[in-house]
Order: sequence, then structure tokens, then C-alpha cells
Amino acid sequence: MTNRELRLSVGASPGQRVVAVVAGVLVAAIGAAFVVLPLVADGLLRRLTGPGDAFASYEEARDLPPGLLPPGLRDSADPNQSGPSPFVGLCGLPFVLLGLYLVMRVLRTAAWLDGSRARVRGALRTRTVDLATARIGAGGMSYREADDVDPAGGPQMRAIVATDPGSTRGVTIPLRGMGLPSLPPSELRALAEAMTAGRRVDGRDDDTRVVADHLRRLAERRSTD
Repeated sequence: MTNRELRLSVGASPGQRVVAVVAGVLVAAIGAAFVVLPLVADGLLRRLTGPGDAFASYEEARDLPPGLLPPGLRDSADPNQSGPSPFVGLCGLPFVLLGLYLVMRVLRTAAWLDGSRARVRGALRTRTVDLATARIGAGGMSYREADDVDPAGGPQMRAIVATDPGSTRGVTIPLRGMGLPSLPPSELRALAEAMTAGRRVDGRDDDTRVVADHLRRLAERRSTD
């Protein structure tokens, strides 16, 4: 097991990052436009209609009898009536947040392995877990190609999920590299060694050893490709 910090090759490839950032910025811009539009729509409509009326609103002419109001204000003579609420634009906030989250996720996602401790950085925060003591499980299976399966005959894992004892939230470590079908063999072996370091052979950690064996077989296969 290596004693130096090893950065894992997780995350999107450069091309995928460009596409994701452009898409995120576009979604955020559309949401921001939706937020701002109700705030400027009233003034914009007044400019488009031109200076045909002597009064800009009913508030300025509320002391006049309805018969003396300009034609454009007679239908809205009720002072209790109002235009669209500017709060309607708040519906665009989820799109702004979604776009920003997408950009932050694709730019910040990274993982490091320092001995047996794995540090995974997501869009908003970083989590650390000790793989030597954590509960290890598979984070999903991949059925991409008929010839891209585990040498033992099973489908390939897409990620591992490590959960500290006493915790309910796990840290997910993707097993796919930047534009690669999987992490490099050296990184797969380092993860396997970190998971089995100091584990007792008493049957309690069989699931962890199954995952580690899978990573070793995958590393061996990638080394011969």
C-alpha cells in the first residue's frame, strides 16, 4: 500500500467538461433571464407602447373620474388590480441553481487516496473515509458491451461505496477514469490494497474482499489490454 497521496483519475474528460460547463452556463442563464424578466417587463412594455397617454398608471390619475381617464387606463380602473407579481420570476431560481451545480460538479469532482484513507471532493463539499475500516459495497453495475465484463463472468462495477462504521452516508468512488472505461490498473490495485489492509479473515468482511478481488481482476485485465 502506497504511503504517498495518489490522485485518482476520476471525473469527466476535458471534452466532457467543456460540454457540461457550456450546458450548465446556458441553463443558469435561462433561469436568470426568467428571474429578471418580470422585474423589467412592466417598464419595457410601457416603452414599447409609446407616450400616448398622459398618465403612466392609475395611481397617478386615481383622483379623476373614470370618464376622464385615458382609454388605456379605463379597463384597469380598479386600484386593487395589479400586473404579474415579480415573485413569479422566482420559478427560475431552480434552473439557476441547477446550472451552477452542474458546472461546480464537473469542475470540482476529484478523489485522492492517502494510504487507506480516501478523500472524495464533490460539487459542494469533500468527504474522507478510511477504506481499511469502512463498509465496502458496489455502487452499481455496468452492462456496456458483451466483451467488457469481469473475467469471472460478472458485469463490471461502476463505483464502490465506502461507509464509515456508525454512519449511514457513504462516499462513492467512481471506477471510471477521465474518458477511460476504468481507472488505470495501478489505481485499481491501490484501492484494493487499501480496502483489505488490516482486515481480519473471519468472514465478517467477505463483501469487502469480493470487491477488492474484483478490482484486482479488473486491473489485471486492463494491464493486458
